[in-house]
Amino acid sequence: MRVITIETDSARTCSVPICACIGYFDGMHLGHQVLITKTNELAEKYGCESALITFDPDPWTAIRGCTDVKHISTFRQRINKAVEFGIQNIVILKFTKKMSELSPESFISGILGRLNLKALVCGFDFHYGYRGEGNAESLRQTVPYEVSVIDAVNDSCGKISSTRISEAVVKGSVEEASAMLGYLYEMEGLVIHGRRKGTGMGFPTANIRYADEYLLPKIGVYACYACIGRNTYRAMVNIGHNPTLNYSEKLSLEAHIIGWSGDLYGKNIVLKFITYVRGEKQFKNRDNLIMQLEQDLRDINRIIDDYEKRISDNDAGSAER
Repeated sequence: MRVITIETDSARTCSVPICACIGYFDGMHLGHQVLITKTNELAEKYGCESALITFDPDPWTAIRGCTDVKHISTFRQRINKAVEFGIQNIVILKFTKKMSELSPESFISGILGRLNLKALVCGFDFHYGYRGEGNAESLRQTVPYEVSVIDAVNDSCGKISSTRISEAVVKGSVEEASAMLGYLYEMEGLVIHGRRKGTGMGFPTANIRYADEYLLPKIGVYACYACIGRNTYRAMVNIGHNPTLNYSEKLSLEAHIIGWSGDLYGKNIVLKFITYVRGEKQFKNRDNLIMQLEQDLRDINRIIDDYEKRISDNDAGSAER
């Protein structure tokens, strides 16, 4: 993977011929994946490499001066997904107030013009230039290369969008979010030292430091997978304040990794959310909490058994067709 950073006041260019898609790609959902698929097709058509053009930071930080914009996925996650889906080059537009004030013509000539574009893929609602005055049609009429405009990708409830996915995540409806993402909703972070309260109860947990930009799911307990290196484990995950024994003002993200033994400190964990199990509760004592955790563990194993059976049945059905 090649990373190319383009800034308003620099002269850096991309000499490698590319076909690219452009957008912010928060969540890298099914709609975004259609753009990537088209980009890969065009790269093959023109005999060049594929690329994803994205913005860092979020354009709202420059346009509206927002300092606490929340996202479904981190920048690292978006890049990793793009590469997973076959993208060969990442073009990062360092988005500043100055870049936001470029006219549509200046954005095309001064920013996109520095890339050796053979084709560009965008969504039907893509806008660029000062106050978003440029759109997909003006782009198509202005540039000398092919522009492919992708229509909305819909499900039974309407257009799949980062906004709808965000709303689902906040409600704890991670199955709904995953259906629009096309993969299980994910969070990732680094395991840090906690107070080891769970270990003393027979439920050791990994205390995970997550990025502040995450839009956090609803407080409660979730059935998840935990990916550690190349291995995947079942996990009981809690997002909350731990009101019974270990109250934390900041929402904590903790995972009991089922079947894991060993040191997790300093390791990166990717949590893949399957379903919401229950809300966070404050218990009268430690024994009541342990009883609930034992029940949660039984429920989560049953939930994941059912989930894996559905996946297996669906795969078998697809193979038969």
